Amino acid sequence: MSVLSVKKLVKIYPEKKSFFSRKITPAFVAVNGISFELKEGEILGFLGPNGAGKTTTIQMLLSILSPTSGEIQYFGKDFFTHRSAILEKVGFASTYVKLPGNLTLYENLNMFGQLYGLSHSKRVASIERHLKYFGLWDLRHKKARMLSAGESTRAMLSKAFLADPRVVLLDEPTAALDPDIAHDVRVFVRDQRDKEGVSFLFTSHNMAEVTELCDRVLVLQRGSIIANSTPTQLAESVAHTTIELLVKDQHHDACIAYLHEQNMAYTQEGAYIEIPIKEEDIAPFLHQLGIRNIVYASISIEKPKLEDYFLQLSKKQRGIL
Repeated sequence: MSVLSVKKLVKIYPEKKSFFSRKITPAFVAVNGISFELKEGEILGFLGPNGAGKTTTIQMLLSILSPTSGEIQYFGKDFFTHRSAILEKVGFASTYVKLPGNLTLYENLNMFGQLYGLSHSKRVASIERHLKYFGLWDLRHKKARMLSAGESTRAMLSKAFLADPRVVLLDEPTAALDPDIAHDVRVFVRDQRDKEGVSFLFTSHNMAEVTELCDRVLVLQRGSIIANSTPTQLAESVAHTTIELLVKDQHHDACIAYLHEQNMAYTQEGAYIEIPIKEEDIAPFLHQLGIRNIVYASISIEKPKLEDYFLQLSKKQRGIL
């Protein structure tokens, strides 16, 4: 079941003319007819280089920006017709958005709780629960403008989950956090998905984090979706798993001879032999080494990473590939 459906979404910034300099800024297509769905209980990565259209899309999904054209539906209902009711079930947090600085952390969350329509008792309980989870309870009377970058990010996360949302849009939620706190955030996201069925649209430049968390990934480039797959499948589309063997003495020559016999590619440096190989071929390959009594002193297996995909994408953009 889809909790969010986007169809042919377009955002075009019109041509601008400067009154003083007479300079003309041409029209710009920020989002170019994208369509996708977010399923119930899914963590969907929303990735791409800076300027790809991620933030513009999220702003349209929150009704901060109006689309030029296209459709957005939450829970099977048109977003623009049922905006207020839908936003009561949608949470949002971003490293790059701050809470009003003149209010204390508690005052901020109490205000947002009222906007979400929470009763007084539910606001009090939810504020305490989330501030304690994110390690902010002792800072509840601190002005928001006095919070550090990491504290501000955790405050935004507390706000995002305040009203027990069904969909949460997270824009770089761990970018300003220490590794231990970032780990806690990932655990919290998984728990919300597994225990509460919450769905997430998740942006991050941390590819290891995306691989760990996301069930599926959309890749944007110049306002268009160019890939829709799992992190593993995207990584494997540009790189093989690599085995590195440390093979000594007489076994080294036997190993090289076997690789030649099987027409397998390899590189070697001293006693080390590096072999690109499909993951499903690793066990049969090692089994054959054992049959031939080819002994290796150590082995390491390096799987392709999502970062490999984006490095290749970046090279293509710059005309290197």
